[in-house]
Amino acid sequence: MAEHTSRRRLVGELSAEFLGTMILILFGCGVVAQVVAAGLGDHDSIAWAWGFGVMLGVYVAARISGAHLNPAVTVALACFAGFSWKKVLPYALAQTAGAFVAALLVRWNYTEVLAKVDPGHTIKTQGVFSTLPGNGSLPVSELGALRDQIIGTAILVLVIFAITDLLSTPPGANMAPLIIGLLVVAIGMAWGADAGYAINPARDLGPRLASYITGYGTAWRDQYGNLYFWVPIVGPLIGGVVGAALYRFFISRYLPITPDELEPGRVPEPDATK
Repeated sequence: MAEHTSRRRLVGELSAEFLGTMILILFGCGVVAQVVAAGLGDHDSIAWAWGFGVMLGVYVAARISGAHLNPAVTVALACFAGFSWKKVLPYALAQTAGAFVAALLVRWNYTEVLAKVDPGHTIKTQGVFSTLPGNGSLPVSELGALRDQIIGTAILVLVIFAITDLLSTPPGANMAPLIIGLLVVAIGMAWGADAGYAINPARDLGPRLASYITGYGTAWRDQYGNLYFWVPIVGPLIGGVVGAALYRFFISRYLPITPDELEPGRVPEPDATK
């Protein structure tokens, strides 16, 4: 009975990760398709839609799975927050599958528009689905993009750990998903030039595979012809661990702070009885 309950719980968690990530990509790849292929919107609308996609995906999945929606977050939680290592690969597969299915829907829905602007399905519109160094136009190398992905994901995970740490000052009234969404907007606006701020292996790999099987023959490569798909996988996995480690070293090991240790002007610790 206990084994059946545990299996059912895991299936529910994987379903939540699948659907939450699917929601994220429907908004994320959808807005890029609208901007790149249809000419509606700009960089800011892309940043906002990605952030809203994250927020809505988290609201969908958080109660059941914790709404990681990102293998880099899952690995960081396993390294530093006690998340079960047995669940890391299943979570990552569910997240990637959700991203893959969402990208297929975007590809299908924007078939006519993509064919109009890029009949050969080339690097010109590859960015609708997956990232490129320098967004396909700026002079950024693979190593430069790797550096960018490590830094960007470190920022993401560090702040997510801070937002969700109940011993710190987490947002109340179920506002954490909104704050995390705004975090992604900020990263997009400040760290989007060098590598398109994938900051999530599932977000890039799932749509990249979807684009490849639907006509984008160069999906695995960048504008220089080099294999690039590994960069938005390896970079975020490294960066997530770095960000979590920084939070643990500089912040969480000093928590909780008791009321008698507080100096004037500092926020008191949350009341565990409420």
